[in-house]
Amino acid sequence: MATIRQNDLIQSVADALQFISYYHPVDYITSLAHAYEREQSHAAKDAMAQILINSRMCAEGHRPICQDTGIVDVFLKVGMDVRWEATMTVEAMVNEGVRRAYLNPDNKLRASILADPAGARKNTMDNTPAVVNVSLVQGGNVEVIVAAKGGGSEAKSKFVMLNPSDSLVDWVLQTVPTMGAGWCPPGMLGIGIGGTAEKAMLMAKESLMAPIDMQELIARGAKNRIEELRIELYEKVNRLGIGAQGLGGLTTVLDVKILDYPTHAANLPVAMIPNCAATRHAHFTLDGSGPVALDPPSLDAWPKLTYDVSTARRVNLNTMTRAEAAAWKPGEVLLLSGKLLTGRDAAHKRMTEMLARGEKLPVDFTNRFIYYVGPVDPVREEVMGPAGPTTATRMDKFTRPMLEQTGLLGMVGKAERGQAAIDAIRDNKAVYLIAIGGAAYLVSKAIRAARVLAFEDLGMEAIYEFDVQDMPVTVAVDSKGVSVHQTGPKEWQARIAGIPILQ
Repeated sequence: MATIRQNDLIQSVADALQFISYYHPVDYITSLAHAYEREQSHAAKDAMAQILINSRMCAEGHRPICQDTGIVDVFLKVGMDVRWEATMTVEAMVNEGVRRAYLNPDNKLRASILADPAGARKNTMDNTPAVVNVSLVQGGNVEVIVAAKGGGSEAKSKFVMLNPSDSLVDWVLQTVPTMGAGWCPPGMLGIGIGGTAEKAMLMAKESLMAPIDMQELIARGAKNRIEELRIELYEKVNRLGIGAQGLGGLTTVLDVKILDYPTHAANLPVAMIPNCAATRHAHFTLDGSGPVALDPPSLDAWPKLTYDVSTARRVNLNTMTRAEAAAWKPGEVLLLSGKLLTGRDAAHKRMTEMLARGEKLPVDFTNRFIYYVGPVDPVREEVMGPAGPTTATRMDKFTRPMLEQTGLLGMVGKAERGQAAIDAIRDNKAVYLIAIGGAAYLVSKAIRAARVLAFEDLGMEAIYEFDVQDMPVTVAVDSKGVSVHQTGPKEWQARIAGIPILQ
């Protein structure tokens, strides 16, 4: 019988969260490197290269893979023979571990958790509370899985109560395209089948904690219906042609995970939760010997890539004109230099309310670009911490008033824009660019100076002015309203129809 001391769990959770903030699971890196090697879409290959380069930089520099350092999910299997030497509850111990990890001055992580979600939405400032799932099992140890789930991928979670005679495969293939690119593919799909509504959702999330093993599964062949279903969905989802970052390509998912549970005869509950390119989870066991220190992976697992900018168009943001932007083509890679404004949900809401009241904005947006970002605080010599893009579709409802009333020329974010935003971009001869989700540390290296211009009370959602040099972006919607997130997947779905599935 193990005696687990209070600090054993607290420190192990804190250390694991720091660990996964900068180390991808090696199985993800190996699988993504394999997909990169066989990718034929230039835009998708460029996106994968940035993710892989960013990942290696984070592993070397011990800084977050993504600026969205996630909401913490913890799964604990507590042996019934375990004895606790603690004054705190298990949930309180986990939350103290989260607090220590996110406030660590050597690698401070972004606090993204808001209390009173349907009301004031006030930041808790330490990323607590975590979502804690505890089950009692036989044995004398405590098995722990710690994960940090990004908001962009979590927002694309789906649930349906199918009829028992309905096709689960058809539902998945109809649903995945509606998820857009905000979940930052290539990643994984976790699927829970059966039980009740809440059981299906929990299984979908827990399935994502398993190692990526799709290529091994295909090589040995399926041994049961669940494995057959995993392979079928993997192949058919990739044939949709969505590709990395939704740009069109051969690989949309690296694996499909499924857990199931007996269900009522009248029901077929199905949950689907994607994991993004910043997949983060760690597994450890407390056996009473003290806190657990995870072993760093060997950097030999990461491919040694350099980012090729030889074909990219260099852009001076300080002298930009609409005529110059009109020459950009969807899918084209640009390198931005000059002064770039930032702002996301809270800033946009405040600015559009000011415009509606006829008030002057605190920042002049004429012929400027705005970057949808909530960066991580800098540490040591950094100008800015990891600063990858947030999902642009959340800003769609603000796009027309911003373009028509401020003189804004362009926007930078991640994922697709809705039709209303595309129409506004076309009508105002503006442009929309994407930075690669999952390449936040790489992007931050392009930021040479940063200062707050307005709304400092909004913290990471304040309006900053970044001085950037050679920040890599891709043209997603051109001034004519052509969206690469519409044309790319359509083109690659047609191409893939004539290509045998490549493993």
